[in-house]
Amino acid sequence: MARQLPHESQKKYLVYAGTGTDLIFNHGIELPGFASFPLLEKPESRAILANQMKAIVDLAGEMKVGCILDAPTWMANVDRAAPLGYGAGQLVDVNRDGVALMEEVRQAAGRDDVLVSACIGPRYDPYADIPPLSVEDARQYHSAQMSSLKDTSVDLVTAYTFNRPSEAAGCILAARNVDLPIIMSLVVETDGCLADGTKLVEAIDWIDAATNAAASFFMVNCAHPTHFSRALKNHPRLKGIVANASICSHAELDEADELDEGDPRQLGKQIAEIARDNPSIIVFGGCCGTDMRHLKSMARELS
Repeated sequence: MARQLPHESQKKYLVYAGTGTDLIFNHGIELPGFASFPLLEKPESRAILANQMKAIVDLAGEMKVGCILDAPTWMANVDRAAPLGYGAGQLVDVNRDGVALMEEVRQAAGRDDVLVSACIGPRYDPYADIPPLSVEDARQYHSAQMSSLKDTSVDLVTAYTFNRPSEAAGCILAARNVDLPIIMSLVVETDGCLADGTKLVEAIDWIDAATNAAASFFMVNCAHPTHFSRALKNHPRLKGIVANASICSHAELDEADELDEGDPRQLGKQIAEIARDNPSIIVFGGCCGTDMRHLKSMARELS
């Protein structure tokens, strides 16, 4: 059944992209390369992935908002999965299985405002010092993962933590080629700009121009509100904010041995203030370091 996507609905939607840090620091699970999709292979770790999403469904119901369930497939592309021993053929099954698990959570919820999304990541570590992909190379590269999702029950794909406009544009075109709606979520540094210095709103405009505005909308993720609050500029195409708990930079977080959970109450207030200044925001949630306390604080402040 076709469901309304967030930008087609009058509701706000909750999303949780902080599952990786939750698994590492709160569940004691090692994630080589920060990949969570290998956890699909074992019943006990599969149950943990499902319970992370069930917690969002329960919280969204309590707070009377919709929610988006992201499959654990951010790292399930050829280049990032190869060091873990996964070949291209296996990744087709991995992506489909990740969506199937989220569908199980949705079916158990029995609600029509629960969306299933396949999580898409960039080809390489977004913080690596490497040349950007061309738009066409990115389109061809991401087409493999998109194609594996076409006949699943997925409602949309969400591309997280992209910081190179050309790769973001190519990823969007790959989704368009298989008729999958896509949310493009960009990541900024502490100055509110992408890694190459491009301002957030300028990146959105460039990507839209390169893709004929094929993305459903844009978000920003994996940054603290103090990093991006001034960069949003009430841009009408930017409709989601998925925030880190910590004010630390990406480099500082990579070196951290302990989880910086920040201040959940303060984070909720900061997200609500940004939403008031940017009325287009309809999706909100937590990224690295967050848990249900942070998300509940956001939902309470936004209600």
